Amino acid sequence: MRGLETKYKFSRFMLLTVFSILLSVISFFPSTAIAQDGEEYPPIYHPELTIRRSSGLIEIDGYIEDGGWKGAEKISSFFEHNPGDQTKPEVDTEVMITYDDTHLYVAWICYDDPDEVRAFFRDRDQVFDGDYVILCIDTYGDGTLAYEIAANPYGIPGDLLFSSNHGEDGSYNMIFESDGRITEFGWIVEMAIPFESLRFPDRPNQEWRMDFWRNRPRESRFQYSWAAYDRDENCWPCNWGTVRGISGVKSGSGLELLPSIVAYQSGNLNDQNYFDNHKGDGEISLGLSYDISSELTAEATINPDFSQIESDAAQIDVNSNFALYYQERRPFFQEGSDLFKTYYDAVYTRSINDPLLAGKVTWRKGSNSVAMLSAYDEHSIIMMPFEEGSRNVLNGKSYSNIIRAKHDFGKQAHFGLLGTDRRFDNGGSGSVVGIDGRIRLSTSSRLLFQCMTSYTEEVNDLALITRYDPDLGVVTDTTFNETLFADDKYTKGLDGETFWGHTWLVNLAHSPENYNIGADYMEMSPTFRADNGFVPSNNRRRAQLWFGAIKRFEESSILEATSGNVNLARVWNFDNVKKDEWVMATWELRFRAAQTGIHSRFLLSDELYREQQFNEIWLAHTCFNTTPSGLIQFGGNIDYGHRIARHELVMGKELTYGAWAEIRPLDRLYFFGSFNYVRSDDLDTDERLFSQSVFRSRIAYQFSRRFSARVIAQYNDRWDAFDIDPMLTYRVNAFSAFYLGSTHTYQDMVMDEHGIQGWYLRDRQFFLKFQYLFQI
Repeated sequence: MRGLETKYKFSRFMLLTVFSILLSVISFFPSTAIAQDGEEYPPIYHPELTIRRSSGLIEIDGYIEDGGWKGAEKISSFFEHNPGDQTKPEVDTEVMITYDDTHLYVAWICYDDPDEVRAFFRDRDQVFDGDYVILCIDTYGDGTLAYEIAANPYGIPGDLLFSSNHGEDGSYNMIFESDGRITEFGWIVEMAIPFESLRFPDRPNQEWRMDFWRNRPRESRFQYSWAAYDRDENCWPCNWGTVRGISGVKSGSGLELLPSIVAYQSGNLNDQNYFDNHKGDGEISLGLSYDISSELTAEATINPDFSQIESDAAQIDVNSNFALYYQERRPFFQEGSDLFKTYYDAVYTRSINDPLLAGKVTWRKGSNSVAMLSAYDEHSIIMMPFEEGSRNVLNGKSYSNIIRAKHDFGKQAHFGLLGTDRRFDNGGSGSVVGIDGRIRLSTSSRLLFQCMTSYTEEVNDLALITRYDPDLGVVTDTTFNETLFADDKYTKGLDGETFWGHTWLVNLAHSPENYNIGADYMEMSPTFRADNGFVPSNNRRRAQLWFGAIKRFEESSILEATSGNVNLARVWNFDNVKKDEWVMATWELRFRAAQTGIHSRFLLSDELYREQQFNEIWLAHTCFNTTPSGLIQFGGNIDYGHRIARHELVMGKELTYGAWAEIRPLDRLYFFGSFNYVRSDDLDTDERLFSQSVFRSRIAYQFSRRFSARVIAQYNDRWDAFDIDPMLTYRVNAFSAFYLGSTHTYQDMVMDEHGIQGWYLRDRQFFLKFQYLFQI
């Protein structure tokens, strides 16, 4: 046994040593930029531009002959910052920019071979896999928050919201107009961005950080921008240029009303295996937003329809003891969403499951910002985190109040306060208060920290936690309720106990152009809970180190770049018992052919799970993706190793693989398909421990810029369930739309006394939804 342990430790030491040497070699040889054909093309960092008011009217139609474009400032100097390092692009790009009292106007002239342009008719926000342009605007100039306003060659719009503490948010939507067309010399896009869609300082003259991006995917994903980029600068907006000249304009849009009507009819199998068709029903809801000033916005919603038009993608969960995380896609939570995001998911708005009423206030002035959110939820879920698993319980009605305040100083540096409180109608509550911050030590270095404390008063209802008994059906889970935690001070059951908890972390990272190095430490007590957040585990301390490097091959015709990373970590609980430790090495290659990338990872680990020690855990992972043309892109992954089967408590030989593909046989027709599979066999007996497969496909056709149809099909063999969801959409803008669709769930089951098994319709719903945004 000691020999095996020594051999295993030696293997980890050798992996770490060899990989560290390779990374050191990579980082020792810096990448060098060259100009094409020996031509000097000096980069222009932080360019400046002063624009003028439009001299006439501008119609957004993809044509730039309107009188309003005469006299507009023009930009023609662009730099390739990926894969090249501030080199001259292969093709030219020109941008014209002007404004009037109500709109900012931007026109893009993108020169290219029209036969090579990758343009697709897609629904809104589905433009980022072909050619597109992005207008980047940081209205406060501090690198903390920025708008990304995009359009593809057909003028199909897309938008993102960038925040320094959470990157890009794809769920964000704004009102703006765009149109485009492919020409004999490339393509043209026009944009009109209402000032009322932006938040900016209330002052006579504006000075904004801005950049103009062009994405041109070919053999590599070429990215061009107006501003040259310093790769040692970790603050993305800090690389942008400055635009002046905008004066006499106002932010905000006054009063916005968003009424919606929802009608639906549903049915499901009853306990006697007969299908019950329920009566049709409907609801009317109203959302409103009022800009009290350019800094202060108030929002409210009454009886909101927070149903998600598109179902969540099924996830592999057969070997997991923890709750699954799903992205927030509901529009009400967009305004101020960047403020609530911190290193920990202390605010997870999907914890507000089915609100009857909700209200929100956001305030931004200079370097200060505040956001407050309140909601009355009719079907609240309690997440109970523990050391080795979590449990979700549906409890009923609750009131939630969340407040967040943040002060920004310097470039991408801030100090923040956070408070959350949820109280249930039937007793019980959960509260969290905390601080967090980001300190910019240099252009390549930063320090993050977050500290929180929680107070929990449990609901007093042991019957909420149930299990399924084959003989008795659903019964109270007394075994779980009586289990102790936190040094045996408390029971896991919901019996009205009260306790305090805490968590904190510190993270230090240094990331110049060719390498990155960092360390962090975190701890979370066994009694910490975040009722309005997503915290699926606790009772852990973790220390972590990492080192990585990247090498770019500017002169190679085959390789674009290679990178690697080594990660070391140790986890122990509050009894100072070592729970886990690992060494993980990753390696990635990017090729100058079909945007092909290969990623590999190897993990060695020891873990103590449910008082059983598992040594010699290992996992080898490889995945790839490629885009041979605008018609198709695909990828796949395969994992193999020795991993814990967490329900059976044995070591298993685990195999995971998957594949996905996006196919566009026509510029209006889109198909996506994915397949994921996992299985595990007992390491000693080869007995099958578990398996699961998930298939999901999506077919969509875009009849026009506004009208589209799609069908989603999904199969999960863990539940022997198959879903099919067709829908028609007519979308006027990001907030005004009409939906008509249905959802159908079929399950493979035994339906009668003769034991005949087959696929039967288990649940079905037809729905119609109409909502329209009125700006007053």
